Amino acid sequence: MFNKILVAAVASATLALSANVYADSTQDLIDALITKGVLTEDEGALLAKGRKAEKKAMDKKAGTSLPIKLSHGKKGFRFETEDGKFQTNLLWRAQLRFTTPDNGDPRQISNFNDNSQNTFEGRRLRMKIGGHAYEPWLKYYFEVDLQPGREVDDSSSNASARVIDWRIDVAKYKEATLRVGQWKINYNRERVDSSGKQQFVERSIANEIFTIDRQVGAQLTGRLFKETPMDINYWAGVYTGEGRGVENPDNNLMTMARVQWNPNGRSLKWQQTDVDFTEKPTSSISFAMASNTGACTKWSSSGCGNLGGFTSPSRASADGGPGTYKVNQWTQGSAFKYRGFSWQQEYHDKEVTDEATGITYDFDGGYAQAGYFFHYLMPAVPKELELAARYARVNEPNPGAITFENEREEFTMGANWFLFGAGHNNKITTDVTRLTLDDSSGESADETRFRVQWDVTF
Repeated sequence: MFNKILVAAVASATLALSANVYADSTQDLIDALITKGVLTEDEGALLAKGRKAEKKAMDKKAGTSLPIKLSHGKKGFRFETEDGKFQTNLLWRAQLRFTTPDNGDPRQISNFNDNSQNTFEGRRLRMKIGGHAYEPWLKYYFEVDLQPGREVDDSSSNASARVIDWRIDVAKYKEATLRVGQWKINYNRERVDSSGKQQFVERSIANEIFTIDRQVGAQLTGRLFKETPMDINYWAGVYTGEGRGVENPDNNLMTMARVQWNPNGRSLKWQQTDVDFTEKPTSSISFAMASNTGACTKWSSSGCGNLGGFTSPSRASADGGPGTYKVNQWTQGSAFKYRGFSWQQEYHDKEVTDEATGITYDFDGGYAQAGYFFHYLMPAVPKELELAARYARVNEPNPGAITFENEREEFTMGANWFLFGAGHNNKITTDVTRLTLDDSSGESADETRFRVQWDVTF
């Protein structure tokens, strides 16, 4: 009997080296030996049990030596533990842009008379890191701007790498998610839509005037009555009101609230175009309000600033902080996507009160844009091509004499070519824009701007 077991053991060992590739080889040999009468069924079962235990130990050892799973998807490179409790996604994005004759939005007559310029620029170079820790609902994210753009006369420090987003989400319940950190506040769609998921090379002329951009604070968001005609998203938060990376110099806080109704029972992603081909009609109607008292009349990725014509009041506030502006603003928006067609619009209204003088200045404006993949109407048109159009308008105080008003308009035609089936992660965008200005003095000016951009994410 001992000899029989020895024979079987030797035979099993012969296949052990290839057992990881041919998992059933040992069992096949044992079955053959039982059939030929070399082993009894009990002896075969004993050997099979031993082999299973050995394989289990080997698998455990292999898992210990390499506990991290690596993959790649829409969120970049993914690193994840075997138990799924920890996950990190690493993503890189670059925007390479050419513009002529001017890469800014002219706001005064003199801006239109500037010498033309042909500009190549790395408009954005970003690194994004996000994932979850301990539990899938405890999420984190931060984004680094590796090469911010700067003007010729700016300090080189303006082009230094900077952290523009950092946040933690406690997202255990979809009805109520808590977010703390610094991020683009969910006030209006155009600004929150990523610069890498735009329909045109850049946002409209309304963006700079009305966005509240990035703030530091806390926010509660959720979705109620999901997949019903009363499907609603909401956002409400308090923030320092001083923009990115600046501590609050006084006891005033910015407040913001947004409500979005999804009539079709489906919520739209924060991205433009319908490159994903929405099979069912999906729409939203939104309303938001924001209020702040502080030194800022505008906000951007660079932080707190002031619109042309506005400077911080010379008087100090009661607590010894900087002079203040009272800013109250609201916006209404809508969006729609269906089978290659996309639409979105926003109307803005903003009041800025100089608390030193008591004078209130009014801003209003907005934009509307639409795009379509004409391939779905005319198959001869390449599937990768989207054509789009946008109109934007801003009524604002004249930067040179803020007691008077200027009117600016933008007419833009654009095209997107999506590469390698990667959607927004790899695309060529080009647009032609007619910019006009009716100055309060009675003068007018116009300019045509051309831009082309390669936006790639990996």
